[in-house]
Amino acid sequence: MPQKVIMIAAVLENGVIGAEGDQPWSHPDDFAHFKDLTMRGVLIMGRKTYEAIGRPLPGRQTLVLTRDADFKPGDAPPDQARTVASLEEAFELTATEFADRKVWIAGGGEIYRQAMDRAERLEITHVHTELPGDVTFPEIDEAVWAEVGRTDRDEFSWVTYKRISAATPGSLESD
Repeated sequence: MPQKVIMIAAVLENGVIGAEGDQPWSHPDDFAHFKDLTMRGVLIMGRKTYEAIGRPLPGRQTLVLTRDADFKPGDAPPDQARTVASLEEAFELTATEFADRKVWIAGGGEIYRQAMDRAERLEITHVHTELPGDVTFPEIDEAVWAEVGRTDRDEFSWVTYKRISAATPGSLESD
């Protein structure tokens, strides 16, 4: 049985998720939400996203996707962070070494685009503002994704989407 792949992102109204190598928006409650959701999981992210964070996040395994064979994730031990050369390699590694954990796609933009077809759930913080940026999240197609949960806050909304099952049109794949 394939592992469940979940994408997690904070997305501004104009689709922006990154600006000049950093996240253009942040909120302490959203950081706590991210931590609660991803704890004990495997985070797959690109090198630039990893460098923006600056370290592996405690309680999670991080797989850093990079074409740079010489890149090392700092002083992080392999049980916290390691590099992979492709998304397929990351999925193979999660299936063999981390089969009991949820797999979280945590950015950046190109990684989200590559993983969109593999994801079964999206955990999106919709930020109620527009800011300039140079990295965007892929479009969430309503023909493919159904909103199944929402918590509205003043500045943002936490929204859960599930992939609509192709086997039974209009139904939702189970959790």
